[in-house]
Amino acid sequence: MNAIELNNLTKTYSSGKTVVTAVDDISFSVNEGELFGLIGPDGAGKTSIFRILTTLLLADKGNATVLGFDVIKDWKAIRDLVGYMPGRFSLYQDLTVEENLNFFATIFNTTIQENYDLISDIYKQLEPFKTRRAGKLSGGMKQKLALSCALIHKPKILFLDEPTTGVDPVSRKEFWEMLKKLKAQGITILVSTPYMDEAKLCDRIALIQIGKILKIDTPINIIDSFDKKLFAVHSENMFKLLNDLRSFENTESCFGFGENHHLTFKDDEMNILDLENYLIKSGHAKATIKIIKPEIEDCFMELMK
Repeated sequence: MNAIELNNLTKTYSSGKTVVTAVDDISFSVNEGELFGLIGPDGAGKTSIFRILTTLLLADKGNATVLGFDVIKDWKAIRDLVGYMPGRFSLYQDLTVEENLNFFATIFNTTIQENYDLISDIYKQLEPFKTRRAGKLSGGMKQKLALSCALIHKPKILFLDEPTTGVDPVSRKEFWEMLKKLKAQGITILVSTPYMDEAKLCDRIALIQIGKILKIDTPINIIDSFDKKLFAVHSENMFKLLNDLRSFENTESCFGFGENHHLTFKDDEMNILDLENYLIKSGHAKATIKIIKPEIEDCFMELMK
């Protein structure tokens, strides 16, 4: 049995005469004990999917199950079995760390002591601040508290909606290390993120854009499926370089990526000297061109075409 299963799920929102399709006929499944990533930018439909799966929102079409329970008929059973961490910090900011955790434990008829072993690695970092109000915590500490509250009733599945957005790099790394430990304990995890570098930390990923799934596979398989030669190009005037590269007759795609522009050609057998001569004539005498290995973001951009 799949831990999570979606079949032809569709969700639209209306504003006046405008209808926006947030989730567009989506189907995928998550295996038990898997760390599955839903990867895509803001507005891709990730939060709508999470809210449907956690029984907070009704889909217009299709169906979904969580641990074999229907998200509409069996919503009460699902809520007892899952932990949900929404993208926006939603704990009680006027309550202390300890008060928030006690509150959520009480809702599920348990105590901090009863399930302390499950949250101990996380909560040990919070204990020195247990009397501090949640609203006064740093971004990273807020996320750890939210994760502790989502875990306190010993859920079988964790839904984490963009848990590291707005968090510093060190806290992001710590958070993913926590997720690996939770996965090792047999907890199924569905996590969404707009950060492409986090995709590699998942067992499998679904790349999503404008409510549609572009591809589902392991991160390695998705990268290996990139069938074009990829080049990184750098020059002193990067804005002009981007326009000039996009104007080059053999350019298939070109987009900014850190300090470089990533470039693919319509014809992979093209002589690079032709590009070098073109760039010199365009005023980029010191431009550098090197072939590189693709990343998840390159695959995402390629699939978007």
